[in-house]
Amino acid sequence: MQNFKMIAKTQLGLEEVLAEELIQLGAQQVTVLNRAVCFVGDLGFMYKANLCLRTAIRILQPIHQLTARRDVQLYEEAKKFEWDQYIDVNNTIAVNAAVSSDFFNHSHYVALKVKDAIVDYFRDISRGKRPNVDVKNPDVRINVHISNDKCNISLDSSGDSLHKRGYRHVINNAPISEVLAAGLILLSDWDKESDFLDPMCGSGTLAIEAAMIACNIPPALHRKEFGFMNWKNFDEQLWNTIKDSALNKVKDFPGKIIACDRAFASIRKAEANIKDALLDEIIEVHRMNFIKKPYLFENKGVILFNPPYGERLEADVNALYGQIGDTFKKNYAGCSAWLITSDMEAVKHIGLKHTKRIKLFNGQLECRFLKYEMYEGSKKQKK
Repeated sequence: MQNFKMIAKTQLGLEEVLAEELIQLGAQQVTVLNRAVCFVGDLGFMYKANLCLRTAIRILQPIHQLTARRDVQLYEEAKKFEWDQYIDVNNTIAVNAAVSSDFFNHSHYVALKVKDAIVDYFRDISRGKRPNVDVKNPDVRINVHISNDKCNISLDSSGDSLHKRGYRHVINNAPISEVLAAGLILLSDWDKESDFLDPMCGSGTLAIEAAMIACNIPPALHRKEFGFMNWKNFDEQLWNTIKDSALNKVKDFPGKIIACDRAFASIRKAEANIKDALLDEIIEVHRMNFIKKPYLFENKGVILFNPPYGERLEADVNALYGQIGDTFKKNYAGCSAWLITSDMEAVKHIGLKHTKRIKLFNGQLECRFLKYEMYEGSKKQKK
């Protein structure tokens, strides 16, 4: 089977994590880019990447490169491409564009010109028939990226963003994305065998992603559709083989994964999502107040959570973070804790020195992912 170049898109700060995922999955020629990782593989690997990558947002297959400095030139060069190699005249299409150029100012206009080129190409070869446009749920998504006068056109093999795993149907306000949640877990030092606690679980995303990582469950297992399923070269037998192979690698988890929250509404949402993900026998859910009555490990474990910050601020966030620090010191000697926050002022009130600090983004919010170690025998930071 022939190899070809692909690009996996991700969030800023997760590029190295995604590159390591690709290497472990068997990708070739892995190269880290800005918010993306370039790699080489065959058609089966493209299916595997969509199914198994936890920190990828979408997988693109570049199919055409052209040079253009004017909209007419862009249209003419795009129309020359043999689009019927990849698209059927009866398919619906959508074209998205990203532009960083002195020659083109508006991404929407660029997308429109490429769409016109595709439509007119089919009109010319199909006696006036053409693909229709469906911006919400197209059969084939085309991605256009222009840097100065270089235009790269790709097919989007994922369709909907890969953060849409297919298990989360009820959410809290400002939920953490599945891609970022998986990235946090993979960035942490959790050994995937010891206990894992999210003490402010919201709708349960961190606990679900942790369980899927620990059990080696493909993150997109519950998705029904991918973009590549509508391509002319879709190989259903190969896709089923890739899926079966991934499922055969699922394993048992010896530890506990615990999701807690003080809010009854959050617990109900977490339970529903965990059940939808078929993980209700793996994840324990408890209604507990982390400050007043925290969950206590039977064995040593790791704490990883997403406390309120930014749009989720409580009335006195500094006091809350101080209470979080006190809870760490009183109840979790010998454990490590990770939290993500955008409020570096509130972090000062935790009263512990973080031992690791990683810059990430949660949506538009610039955040820090911080590690704290609670050493046994002392409440003070180990020198």
